[in-house]
Amino acid sequence: MTSSDHLLDLIQNTPEIDLLLRSSFGFDIHRKHYGEGLRLASSAPMEVIAGESAGGAYFLCTEQNGRRPVVYASSEGEGGLLADDLGEALEIIIGLEWHDCLTFSGSGDVEVMQVSARHLQRSRDKYNSDIDDEAAQVAAALSLRIVPVTDLVIRLHAAASKTEADYVVIDEDGQEFGPLFGEHVEPRHGGWR
Repeated sequence: MTSSDHLLDLIQNTPEIDLLLRSSFGFDIHRKHYGEGLRLASSAPMEVIAGESAGGAYFLCTEQNGRRPVVYASSEGEGGLLADDLGEALEIIIGLEWHDCLTFSGSGDVEVMQVSARHLQRSRDKYNSDIDDEAAQVAAALSLRIVPVTDLVIRLHAAASKTEADYVVIDEDGQEFGPLFGEHVEPRHGGWR
């Protein structure tokens, strides 16, 4: 059993952590229907492990050096590598508004991502004042680290940059998903406030 498989078992057998991941962090191990029919362009197998309310899915890939990389595919047709294993992916998921950080990345510019992450963290804290405590609770239960946001951005950027060619997601018709990096540098209406 890999560490990723162990983490999934822990989540499944710890209802309060399962609930926090689902409700506060958009990682729902009971929502696995979206990823059906998706595959990697490299033909390497991947397994749906969770979904999120916007229709995206998280996948575990074939084990490499004792680790199972995590790929994310959105319902809007973006996909790619999120982290080298589930532990690292969950640290990103609980510690960073990662999806929006990628959306507002200036096509993958790590400096733009750092600026976006700071704005997104302020917004996250404003709308859920308990989010840091919830992240700490998940981290403690799953033996994860609370990693500084700047470091999470660097890890996320490095993983998403490795998407070509091993982790390109394709649909049932053979259409490639676009990259996780969005072209925007800030929200179009009103910018960062």
